[in-house]
Amino acid sequence: MLDKERIDEILASYKNKFKIATICSHSSLQIFKGAREEGIETIGIVQRGKRKLYESFPYGRPDTFIEVEDYRDFPTEELVKEKAIVIPHGSFVEYVGEKFDDLEVPVYGNRKSIVWERSREKMFEWLNKAQIKTPKVYKPQEIDGPVMVKFPGAKGGRGYLIVRSYEEFQKRVSDEEKKNCMIQEFLVGVRAYPHYFFTPFGKIGYPTKNGKIELLGVDRRVESSADEIARAVSAGMSPNMSFTVIGNEPLVLRESLLSEYMEIGRRISDTSFELFGGLFGPYCIETIITEDLQIYAFEISARIVAGTNVYPEGSPYSTYFYDQPMSAGRRIARELKMAAKLKRLKELVY
Repeated sequence: MLDKERIDEILASYKNKFKIATICSHSSLQIFKGAREEGIETIGIVQRGKRKLYESFPYGRPDTFIEVEDYRDFPTEELVKEKAIVIPHGSFVEYVGEKFDDLEVPVYGNRKSIVWERSREKMFEWLNKAQIKTPKVYKPQEIDGPVMVKFPGAKGGRGYLIVRSYEEFQKRVSDEEKKNCMIQEFLVGVRAYPHYFFTPFGKIGYPTKNGKIELLGVDRRVESSADEIARAVSAGMSPNMSFTVIGNEPLVLRESLLSEYMEIGRRISDTSFELFGGLFGPYCIETIITEDLQIYAFEISARIVAGTNVYPEGSPYSTYFYDQPMSAGRRIARELKMAAKLKRLKELVY
C-alpha cells in the first residue's frame, strides 16, 4: 500500500484548496450535488458514452469531466493537477480493484478501511472484535440447512446464492469460487442498513473514543427475485432466489432500537482505530433484525453506500442533527471544508 507520507506530500501542495472527484456511478449524483451545496467544485470521471447522462442533471452533474475508456485506467496525474480529493464509493471500489491501494491521489478516508471491507475474513474479525452478533460462518462440510454463499467485492449482491447441503454446494459453486467464498447462516428477518458518519472534530453526534458519529439515514435494499419470489411461487414457479440489488427503499426504525444501533456504530468506529488507524466519514453496517428484535450484522461498507441516495435532501434522522437538508454527500463536502479551514485535512485523507 502507498505510504501515507506520499499522500501527505501531495496534499500539502494543494495548500488547503481542493476539488471533490469521483467516478460517475453509484452515489456520484448525490456527491456532486452535496459538494455544490457547500460551494466546492467537482470532477466526474466518466466512461466514454455515459457523459450525456450526467450532463442531463443540472444539480447532480460535476463541474468538469475527465473521460476514460476504462475505470481501471484511473487518471491520477490529471486529478492531482486539479487538486482533487477522491471520494470512494461501491462502484469505485469494484471497478478500480486492488489498484486502489496504491493510487497516487488523495482519497477521503483511511484507504486501509477498504482493505478490511474487501476481505470477508477481515470484516468478520472486525465485527467479532467489536462484539457484535453475526450470522454463524460454516465450512462446506458443516452445511446442514439453508446457508448464504457470498463472494468478495462490492458487487451489489450479484452472484450470491442459497444452498442447503454440502452436495448442493459442490454442484453449484465452481472450484475457483470456492477459494474466496464465505458461507453464512441464512437468517430470517428484516434487513436494515444504517448510514453512519464519523467525524473526529464535530461538536454534535453520538460520542465515541475518537470523535462523534451521526446517523444520517437507514434503508433497505430491493433485491431482484428475492423480493418478488412470492409472486413467482403463487404462479406455480420454483425459481432460485437471487440477491442482485436493483434499488433501495427508505426505512425508519422503531425508536426503541436506536440506542442499540448507535452502540453498534460506536463499537465499529472504536474498533477500527484499534485495527487499522480509524474509519473516517460515511460507513454502513448491514444488519438483519429477527422477530425477537435481535440485531445481527453481516457486512460493513467502509464508505458511502448507495442506500444514502434515497435521502438527497436529508433523512428522518439527519433532520434531528441539522436544521437544513443534509445528505451524506453534502456531509462529506462539509467535513472536508471544515478540515481545510482547521488545517487538518491530512487527518481525514489518505
